[in-house]
This record gives sequence, structure tokens and C-alpha cells, in this order.
Amino acid sequence: MKALTWHGKHDIRCETVPDPKLEDSRDAIIKVTACAICGSDLHLYNGVIPDMHSCDVVGHEAMGEVVEVGKDAGDLKVGDRVVVPFTISCGECFFCKRGFYSGCERSNPSRSKAMELWGNSPAGLFGYSHLLGGYAGGQAEYLRVPYADVGPVKVPDGMTDEQALFLSDIFPTGYMAADFCNIQPGDTIAIWGCGPVGQMAIRSAFLLGAERVIAIDTVPERLEMARSAGAQTLDFAQDDIYERIIDMTKGRGADACIDAVGTEPLISSGLDAVIDRVKVATFLGTDRPHVLRQAIHCCRNFGTVSVVGVYGGFLDKIPFGSAINRGLTFKMAQTPVQAYLPQLLKRIENGDIDPSFVITHRASLEEGPALYDTFNNKQDGCIKVVLKP
Repeated sequence: MKALTWHGKHDIRCETVPDPKLEDSRDAIIKVTACAICGSDLHLYNGVIPDMHSCDVVGHEAMGEVVEVGKDAGDLKVGDRVVVPFTISCGECFFCKRGFYSGCERSNPSRSKAMELWGNSPAGLFGYSHLLGGYAGGQAEYLRVPYADVGPVKVPDGMTDEQALFLSDIFPTGYMAADFCNIQPGDTIAIWGCGPVGQMAIRSAFLLGAERVIAIDTVPERLEMARSAGAQTLDFAQDDIYERIIDMTKGRGADACIDAVGTEPLISSGLDAVIDRVKVATFLGTDRPHVLRQAIHCCRNFGTVSVVGVYGGFLDKIPFGSAINRGLTFKMAQTPVQAYLPQLLKRIENGDIDPSFVITHRASLEEGPALYDTFNNKQDGCIKVVLKP
């Protein structure tokens, strides 16, 4: 089959690789009908996620048609259209039983590696390094889905691939980011990053009752898309974000702040951002937490900082004194997608939201490597790429 494979920093290729096979009685094989390039995939593209191997198949946003099922794959049958959560979860362990599917204790065969870095292991993920299981990803013609009796969700008749695809990751992630904020009537939510997850977080904040959303970015197309959803926008290349948010909230700060950027912010103003880049370039640091620092400072007393942007290692110079002295609450996670899927599927069916609004580019797998570069460099108005194998 054809698939997009990783060969090093800025080196994604469309190659022929072996077709996946059933390896367990709970597996299923799907023929991928739509997949997407996620902002998190750019961390792989830029070489900042450890333990990637040459020829690894990438991608964790995928859906398609079931073509083969193991005998214990639940009620799945050949021909079903399904969307596949990016988190691989057994459904039976301590965490899965409590709805914390992204903390699954069984699905990461590289558990010992993850424990060395993070103290414990999260769930395995599709196409996202051998630190998280080394599973082949979904930017391919076919995908093996472990624990298929727990993960894939059947797509209702009448719902298009483009409406359903983002249930795999960015819609649940953006919704979780807003859900973490415990939004109350009248609240102002500030969101850093107007990429795909940020766009979903903007709309989710309004769905959950926010009165005002302040969206922060510098890419014109992203800011325009945020405004089209009703957000007020700030351009970090032109505005002093802290001063503007404090002014807009009459000195109080935002009720909650969402970091939808993570470890690789665009070039930001401020000495701390410069120091971050120097440390990473000289191997004195692993992540660049400029956005997280700013979100902490911009959050009101006893507010919430919601973190859904990807960080990989150790963060430096976090203003924890500000957080503890002002009573901030931090909430963060890799998204337990399975916990959110039923209600979000219903929201799409009810017409509350059509997640396909975020798509700007549609292409074949063969065009994928070039679009990684386009997406990474914020060119051609690229916000979200969907590939049709």
C-alpha cells in the first residue's frame, strides 16, 4: 500500500510499504477514505519528538471502511464506516474504566521508555513515535486498529467523511480544552493558537456558554476564521497580549486561558521567547513554553489554564509563583477521545457544528509531503489538510 513515512527532519515521503495484517483477535483493518495532517504532526516533521524511526508511517486522524475484523472486535463488521480515535485504549484497565482512555495502561508496548521520561506511561497513539508504541499511522491506504471493539465509532448514514473525520482528534481536543475551563455565563476565554485545534476550541467555548472569546495568533487567515466564529482577535506580532487582555477585562484577566499551541510557537516577541529558542537550538532545553507563561499571567485570580498543545519534556522558567499565589487551576491531557465521542457525534448530527469548516486543502497521499511543507510554513492560507487515499 501507499503511505506517508518519516525519514528525518523535514523529510516525509509517499512510499510503498507492507499492507497491515490482523495481529490480534480484537484488531480490525480499515481502508482509509480520509485522513488529515494534524498540527501535532508538524512536531514530527520538525524533528522535536523523540524515538521516531526511519520509514515510520505517520498520521493519527483517520477514518474509513472496515475491510477485515478479528473475531473479538465487538460488533464491527466488514463494510462499516468508522472514525478512529487517535488514542489506542483497551477499555478494561483502571483508567479506561474511569473514562481516562488516553491513560490506558495496556496499549503502549513501549511503556518502560515512556516511564523513564514522564514517570509513567500514557496510552499508545497512532503514528506518533516508538515512545508511544510505534504503531503505524493513518496517512495510508490501510490502517490496523488495535482494540477495535473499543476505539472505532460507526459513522451515521448521511454524515460525510469530512464532517466525521475530525472526531478522531481535533474536535474532541478543542472541545476538551473548552470543557476544562468550567465555563460560566458571562465568562471570557482567551485562546492562544488559531490553528485547527484552536478553531475547534473557539467554537466549543461558545457552544459551552462563553460570552466572549479572545483568539490570539498572527496568521491572517487563521485570525479571519476566528473572527468568523465570533471571536475577538489579537495579533501577537503587533499587540502586547498581556496588556491588551488586562485592558479588555478591566484589569481582571481572562476567566480561563487555553494553550492550543504547545512546544513550537511561532516566533514570538519577548526576551523569554528568544531564550527558549536558543536553549532548544543548543540542546539546553526540550520545549519552548512562551505561550504557557503568557497564559498564566493573563489568567484572572482563581481562573483556569487549560493546556492541550503538545509538550514533550521539561519546561523552563514557568511562573509557578504567579500560579500558586493567585490560585490558578491547571487542567491538561492527551484527549481521552472515546469519552467525548458520543456527545460530539450528536452535536454534529443536531447541526450544532459542522467541523469541516476548518478544511482549506484537499489532496491525494502523493501530494502529502509537499503539503506538510506548506502547512508547516503557513503558506497558501493553509489551516487544515485532508488527504483522500
